[in-house]
Amino acid sequence: MLLDRTSTVSKLADALRAQIIEGGLPPGTQLAEHAAAKELGVSRNTLREAFRLLAHEGLVIHEPHRGVFVRTLDAGDVRDIYTTRRLVECAAVRTEGPPPRAVAEIRAAVETAEAAVAESRWHDVGTADLRFHSAIVALAGSRRLNDMTRRLLAELRLVFHVMADPHRFHEPYVHRNAAIATLIEQGRTREAAEALTAYLDDAEAQLLGGIAERTRDRRR
Repeated sequence: MLLDRTSTVSKLADALRAQIIEGGLPPGTQLAEHAAAKELGVSRNTLREAFRLLAHEGLVIHEPHRGVFVRTLDAGDVRDIYTTRRLVECAAVRTEGPPPRAVAEIRAAVETAEAAVAESRWHDVGTADLRFHSAIVALAGSRRLNDMTRRLLAELRLVFHVMADPHRFHEPYVHRNAAIATLIEQGRTREAAEALTAYLDDAEAQLLGGIAERTRDRRR
């Protein structure tokens, strides 16, 4: 029974994390226990345990007398996320003899993003971008890195919400993703790592700028 309960909590946390990654739970969203437990078909105690797991990952926060909310990340979070991403992703693209499935997934994520661009589905472009970077990490062939990356990319999705114009933010990176995918497919791993480093530096600067702009707007 204990194993079944642990499995249920883990699956519930996975489902909530997936909603965050897909953009369905933006920062500041209140996760009402009663309504969420009823909708998901679980007990409130099970839901609270899942919330505790997500709080440990930095995805939700419990505010006394108010409830559980999806976190709003700050500039310090962004810097830490990108420090981690540079260390992990830029090393992953240098992997010798990467799993063919991961390479195929990288190209599939690019094609999904390109199809979304053609239909101006910018929310879906952001989701495809996260899928692209998850596949980049999968090049390393490490389950632990893959698990860590899922949690990290859920945080990144929360940061995406600070960008006032998702079209202007996401579109240039679709082309850059395609170029990096080609370098990986050609085995030009050093060039891919260099391109990815510049890419991550630019994205971090844009997101920090978005947070600064949002802070200025709130003070007016």
